[in-house]
Amino acid sequence: MKKRIWVGVDVGSRELVVAVERNGKRGEALSFENTAEGHRKLIHSITKRGASARVVLEATGVYGLDLALALERASRVEVMVANPRAISHFGRASLQRSKTDVLDAEVILEFAKRMPFEPWVAPAREILDLRAISRRMEALSKTATQEKNRLHASDQTAELSEVVRADITSSIEQLESRIAQLRDQALQLIASHTYLRDAFGHLTSVKGIAEVAGIQILAELAILPKDMSVRQWVAHAGLDPRQHPSGTSVHKPARISRTGNAHLRRALFMPALVAVQHEPHVTAFYEKLLSRGKTKMQANVAVMRKLLHAIYGMLTHDQDFKGEKFYVMGS
Repeated sequence: MKKRIWVGVDVGSRELVVAVERNGKRGEALSFENTAEGHRKLIHSITKRGASARVVLEATGVYGLDLALALERASRVEVMVANPRAISHFGRASLQRSKTDVLDAEVILEFAKRMPFEPWVAPAREILDLRAISRRMEALSKTATQEKNRLHASDQTAELSEVVRADITSSIEQLESRIAQLRDQALQLIASHTYLRDAFGHLTSVKGIAEVAGIQILAELAILPKDMSVRQWVAHAGLDPRQHPSGTSVHKPARISRTGNAHLRRALFMPALVAVQHEPHVTAFYEKLLSRGKTKMQANVAVMRKLLHAIYGMLTHDQDFKGEKFYVMGS
C-alpha cells in the first residue's frame, strides 16, 4: 500500500515553493512557476507512480486560487486552503525564528501533517463564471481604449489612410458591442442567484459604482474566503500602506503596497473618483485629507481604501451604502 505524500506550498505571485514528504522522508524544496503549466508540473511531480497527495497552501486569494482549483480537479490529490493566521500561529508555536519561502513551505507541510485536514470547497460555478466574464470585459475594455488612442492619433495626421481609420473605427464598434454583450450576460448571471443579486444591489447603492464597476468589484470579492477580515481585504487589494525607509534617518512617505489584486484595485479607482464628485460624505472625507496636505492621488487612494471598508460592512450586514457611516461631516 502506497503511503500518502504530504505537501506544503508557499504561494508567491510568480513562484511556488513546495516542501514534500514521501514515506516519512523530506527532500529538497521544489520550485515551480505560478502558471497553468507550473501547476501541471507540480501535480505531475507529486502524483507520479500512482501516488496520492494531501496538499496545503495558504488562502492568499489572488495568487493561490488558480492553483487550488487545479489541485482540486486533479485525481489522487486532496487540497486544503488554510487561513494564513492559523499557519502563522502554528509557526510561532513551533518556534520558527527565521522566515524564507523554503522555511514557510516547511511550516505549511508540518501544519498539514499535524492539524485536522479540512478539504477545500471550490467557489460556486456561478462565481467562477462571473469572474471570468468580468476579466474578459476588462481585457476588451483595455483593447478598446488602445484603439481609441490610435484613432485620436490618426486624427492628428493627414498621412493615415482612410482605410486604416475606418478599420480602427469598426474595431472600436465591435469591441464595444462585445463588452455590452458580456455585461448583459453578467447581469443575467447575477439576477439568477439571490445572494449575488442582493450583493450587487448593495454595491450599486454607492454613488459612483455603476453596473460595470459593480460587476467587476463583485466578481473579485465574491470569490474570496468568507472568513477574511476587512484588513485582509485591503491587503488583498494592495491598498495597505507600506513604509519605505531610505538610509538611517530619512523615511519616505508611506505608499500602498500594490502587491495584491490589481483587478480589484482598478475596479475601485473610477468609483472613488465619481463618489468624490457626487457623494457628499465622500467629498467631505476627501477634502479633509487635502486640507491635511495629502495630494489628490493620495486622497483618492484613501477613498478607495475606505470605500472597500464600507463595502465590507455593507455585504457583511446586508445593507445599502450610508454616507454617514462612511464619514461624519464636520468631524
